[in-house]
Amino acid sequence: MEALIVVDVQNDFLPGGALAVPDGDAVVPVINRLMRMYPVVAATQDWHPPTHQSFASRHPNRRPGEIIDLHGLTQILWPDHCVQYHSGASFASGLEVEHIDFVVRKGTDPATDSYSGFFDNGRRRATDLEKLLRSRGVRAVTICGLATDYCVKFTALDALYLGFETTVVPDATRAVNLNPGDFEKAVQEIRDAGGAVQAAPRV
Repeated sequence: MEALIVVDVQNDFLPGGALAVPDGDAVVPVINRLMRMYPVVAATQDWHPPTHQSFASRHPNRRPGEIIDLHGLTQILWPDHCVQYHSGASFASGLEVEHIDFVVRKGTDPATDSYSGFFDNGRRRATDLEKLLRSRGVRAVTICGLATDYCVKFTALDALYLGFETTVVPDATRAVNLNPGDFEKAVQEIRDAGGAVQAAPRV
């Protein structure tokens, strides 16, 4: 059994959002098409409390993009985004959510960020994603969404770590690209870890 994992296609990551991914809205129609092709569709959702310590606003004299040590983990500081129950945390309005079988919320612990859909950034706590996939007999996952160089990449690397056959669809992702070439570096990391990277089928 193969599942599609749709990563963080939320308003705050789309153009006009608090942490907009360039061209992020372009993934929505591609993902809508992909969702119709898989027997199991999971979606992840960044779901931060307003006091989340990855927010630059929680650290005096710090700005988004700066890097700090957060409880022993390297942390990029971000603008406030995907705050629980706010519109920015909602799925993109054009996303056909009726195809989603289950949603896994992440980043709920104010002390730890969670890029991956499977674990927090220290792999200290797991979400329910692995358990839900295993309960459906899933052995292979295809991953898409936002953003390639953060949540998509770490979800893919953790899927490989957990033993899932893993494919990323690059034309159904977009990158933040804080540094030039971050998209390409993320794709190469996924390949180096044993993942596949292939374009969405044209049907």
